[in-house]
Amino acid sequence: MSKNQEYYQEVLSFWKDLTQDQKALINQSITKKHFNKGEAMHSGSSNCSGLFLIESGQVRAYIISENGKEITLYRLFDRDVCLFTASCIMNNINFEIFIETEKETSAYLIPTSIYDKVSKESMAVQSFTNELMASRFSDVMWIMEQALFMTLDKRLAIFLVEQSNIDQSDSVMITHEKIANHLGTAREVVSRMLKYFQDEGILTLNRGTIHIIDRKKLEKLSMQ
Repeated sequence: MSKNQEYYQEVLSFWKDLTQDQKALINQSITKKHFNKGEAMHSGSSNCSGLFLIESGQVRAYIISENGKEITLYRLFDRDVCLFTASCIMNNINFEIFIETEKETSAYLIPTSIYDKVSKESMAVQSFTNELMASRFSDVMWIMEQALFMTLDKRLAIFLVEQSNIDQSDSVMITHEKIANHLGTAREVVSRMLKYFQDEGILTLNRGTIHIIDRKKLEKLSMQ
């Protein structure tokens, strides 16, 4: 067995429950894909490539409002599974979701037709899909809770703490525009709030980079 096979068979928790024919079908059809930073993996309902297993990288799922405003629903990392790139096989999924890479990303792709066939034959695969759906729904509900019930300063603080943890650094290399896209607001609003944070001694701003200088104060703000 190759290291590639070891990887995706470990990520697919239902693998042990598949028949030999089903395993052979997936082994024969799965392909490895490479994406550059900022590349689209999924562009709404018109694109339904299949199930992606993220080997390495970082992926962002988001929606776009009628006036063109974006908001991030969730993000995926190493060993995560991207379900909505196969949304055409799921009943009652009728909203447009977009998925792009935030870092150079490698992923294994099970084509939609193959995953659909195996899913219809295997209760274990159906259970795996339902668990993924529940997990993503939980992520989306957390974002909706933030957008509806939290002040922007708290949402921004939560985002900066999370981004700092992802980058494993107190220096976050990101533009105000990109933060606005994550939070579903305007760049000007983000810039004003970041300036307020800077005036409060929480961070300093440089071109394309935010330096967190008082992490405890930022974390306290994110939990208020």
